[in-house]
Amino acid sequence: MPTYNKLVRDRIPHIITSQGKECRTRFLDQEEYKQELRMKLREEATEYFEAAKDKDALEELTDMLEVIRALAEVHGANTAELDKLRSDKAEARGGFQERVFLIDVDEA
Repeated sequence: MPTYNKLVRDRIPHIITSQGKECRTRFLDQEEYKQELRMKLREEATEYFEAAKDKDALEELTDMLEVIRALAEVHGANTAELDKLRSDKAEARGGFQERVFLIDVDEA
């Protein structure tokens, strides 16, 4: 029996049991949940960087978005509030669409 010991999407246990398999789960307390979400974001980012095809990269980005939304809630914001923060920051500092690459700054 493989051991995973990791945070999974909510429906994964149902999917496993619907395939005639058994699994053991437990619910995390808030601090464990926050820590596991952080680890999950790192895992998904690693998988994104390892993705060889655009389709695979997009799959990993959707996983990252799901984790980011959950993390936002852990930090006290819903998806709309997170998007508002993103929008405000983009308005103040811009986005990344123009592909600007800063080389250096002359401090003199």
